[in-house]
Formats: sequence, C-alpha cells, structure tokens
Amino acid sequence: MMKRRSFVLTSMAAATVAATTLVGCGSSPDAPAETGGSTEPEAEVGTGTGAVDTGKLIVGFDASYPPYGYRDDNGDYTGFDLELAQEVAARNDWEVQLEPIDWDAKDTLLDSGAINCIWNGFTMEGREEDYTFSEPYMLNAQVVVARADSGIASFADLAGKNVITQVDSAAYNLLEGEEAAQADLRATFANLEPTPDYNTAFMQLESGAVDAVACDLSIAAYQLAAKPDAYVQLDEYLSEEHYAVGFKLGDDASADTVTETLRAMDEEGFVEELCEKYADQGISYANWCLA
Repeated sequence: MMKRRSFVLTSMAAATVAATTLVGCGSSPDAPAETGGSTEPEAEVGTGTGAVDTGKLIVGFDASYPPYGYRDDNGDYTGFDLELAQEVAARNDWEVQLEPIDWDAKDTLLDSGAINCIWNGFTMEGREEDYTFSEPYMLNAQVVVARADSGIASFADLAGKNVITQVDSAAYNLLEGEEAAQADLRATFANLEPTPDYNTAFMQLESGAVDAVACDLSIAAYQLAAKPDAYVQLDEYLSEEHYAVGFKLGDDASADTVTETLRAMDEEGFVEELCEKYADQGISYANWCLA
C-alpha cells in the first residue's frame, strides 16, 4: 500500500458547487464530430486525424467531471482542462471542438477520428501502451470518500462495504482491472459497483445506497468542498499518478505540439492564473508538474 504524499488542494465555496448539477450528454445535433486527413492504407497509425494533420483539435471529455470538464449554469461546457485546450488551440491556429462523450466509448471514438484527443483529468499511468501521451502536466491521486457519519476512517473499515466508482476509471482499474494493484483491498469489499459518472456515484453515496466512492483526488476535493459536513476522505491513497493529454497511438506530432504549447503557457503565467480561477474548485498551481 502506498504511503501518502502531500498534495496542495484548495477548498471551494459550497454554495458555488451546490448550484451546479452536471449530466453528461452527446454531441450537439448541429455540431457533429468531424474527421479529416488522409485515409490511405499505407499511412502510419495515428496520422491523418490528428490536430497537426487537420488543424482541428477535437477534445473528447466527460461532461460530468468537474472541475476539469462540465456544464456551467448557462449550459455551456467549461472546466480547467477545457480552457487549457481552448488556449492551446488558439495559440496553434487550430479550430477547437469540444465533444462530450460516453467515457466507456472513448477508445472507439479516438480510433475512428470522431475525437483526436482525450483531455479530461486523464490518468496516464497504466495506459502508456494504449495512447500517445503529452508530457504529464498535473499531479493526482486515487482516493476513497465515505459519508461523514459512516464510521469509515481507513481501508480496513471498507471490509464488507459496498464501494462505487466510475467505469473504466483509474480507480476502477486499480481495484478490479486485469492487473489490479489493489486487488487485495478489493477482495475485502462486499461489492465494487461501476457507474457511468461520478455525479451518480456521489448521489448513491449521499442516499446511503453505497458506503464509499473511489475516485480522483480532484473529484474528492470538489465534492467535499460542496458538502464539507457530509463526506470524509480517507487519509490513505490508492495510488499517486499524473494527468496527461491522450492521443491516438502514433500521433506524436500533436502530443509534442500540445506539450510545448502548455510549457509556453506556463512560462507566460497563463497556467497559474487559470489555476487561481479554479482554486475554489480544488485546483492548485502547486500540483502543476510540467516544467
């Protein structure tokens, strides 16, 4: 079991978050996803549909994943990662298209060219053979959240409990993937239930339908800030990891361009200012790791 390392997270005003109820949805009917570039059979994997090839960054994201990607009170897509993506596109004279997706379908959409990157608090560890990644830009961890009145204070207290997490998430793969790093812990649960999104998971937790949620540290910070008296985060971490932007295997040109653009944005102060904008939603510049 990994020892906990300090992460800097900032609380958010409960009233701000409580007002936002997020539900993922499909593409707008009048703005379908587009693909472009060569379809010649001899083309290398990853070429043809990338942002460098097409001049268009098509961002696949989970619209129920605050503070990285979600709908605001006006119904517009926003979030820390989406604003990073929009700035990267602007600096490279790329068109940008934000595509809310079914998270479980992300690989199919990326392979087909319906999207050409996954940018949404996307953990790279354990996925390195499946995607071409940008360099990591943000520190993260996988944690467990329980109700404050549950009496659950450690991993040992999860024995015989019902735990929920998002399908195909880093937490799910840690607990029940083919090479689950926390298989022994998972074996103590009464049940590990996958769900399409974390909003549903926390509604289930609040109602008492499940006993705990396994999720990203940033998601935990967001939810605890919204309802600080309702939840408690366990001190132990399931893992420590990094967020990066995922591209189709072989799309090194787009990955490298995004990395260098992010680095320039940080050097010019854009990233720190954006972190401050989202500080009340759990984002901290201290966790930015792309130097």
